[in-house]
Order: sequence, then structure tokens, then C-alpha cells
Amino acid sequence: MTNGPDDATRRAMLQAAAGLAASTLGLDVAAAPEKAGADAPAKIGEFNFLEGKWRIAHRQLKGKEWDTFEGEATCWTILGGAGSIEELRIPARNFAGLGIRLLDTKQRVWGDYWSNARDGVIVGPPTDGVFRDGVGTFISDGEDKGQPIKVRGVWDRITATTCRWRQGISRDGGKTWQDTWIMDWTRA
Repeated sequence: MTNGPDDATRRAMLQAAAGLAASTLGLDVAAAPEKAGADAPAKIGEFNFLEGKWRIAHRQLKGKEWDTFEGEATCWTILGGAGSIEELRIPARNFAGLGIRLLDTKQRVWGDYWSNARDGVIVGPPTDGVFRDGVGTFISDGEDKGQPIKVRGVWDRITATTCRWRQGISRDGGKTWQDTWIMDWTRA
């Protein structure tokens, strides 16, 4: 770990960033590709499992081979459980990123926002999703080599000390999926 702000100061800064992100992005329901709708079961506290410090084993698909590397994250529950902040660090790659998850309480759907330290901006609209039966599924539209794809992030295998996030893509409108990134989280 590097010297920097203490946890209380960092938490205050992250909460301010989340509030700014929510207000400037407007959380426009009409702009998102796949909203779960009013009957979605999303509710306050569903990302509370992430609170704390984590070690992460990454596997990322590069062509046909899996690249493996280690990382770490610190996560905070904010806004009374209606938000979650993740500070992701991959020291060996000199990489840092920020995940902001906010619950749209009117639409009852989570929005997952992402930024990295290199660019410092929130990337695109959020990936929207809900938790069902202990599994969080988030889907957005994307593009690969000029072709439309669907991108899916899944939170599963959630216990008190572990969880998994995996990203997959679909080139057939969501009928089949290929995992491209798997992150196995273990509490530090």
C-alpha cells in the first residue's frame, strides 16, 4: 500500500465522487440499453457484501490464452446501502480503477459505472442489472471490431469471505456467452 489519505478521508472523497457522478450523469433510464423495469427486484444493500479489503486472482482472455495476474481492492458501502465504491488496484500493471454502483430506487435497478486512473472519466453509460437468487447480472450493449455485441458482468459465488465477478460477451444477441475475464475475490 502507498502512503495516502486515511480510510475516513478516502471514504469521504469517494462518497463525494459518487454523489457527483450520480448528479452529473442524471441516471437517465431512457438512455440505457437494457433496463430491468419497474418489476426488477433490486434493493438497498445488495452490494454490502463487497465492503472491506480484498485480494483478487484475475484471469483475462487474451486471444485464445488466459492471462493470470493478482490485484487488490478496497470497497465501501455508501448512501445507506444504495451505493458501493470499489477502488481496484493491480500493482504489477501499474493500474488503478474505480467502480461506482448506484441503485436507481425508482426503477429498482443497479447502475454499474467505471473509471480508471489513466483517463479519470466515467466510461459510457452504466451497465444495468439486478440480483436474483444471490446472483447479480448486468448487461450492456457494446462493439467489437465494428460488430455489435452484448457484454455481461455476473457477481456470483458470494459468501462472507469470497465472491466472483466474471465478464462475458455474446455475439448472438445474448443466446450464448463466452467468458473473457474472471476475478476470484478473497477477503484480505
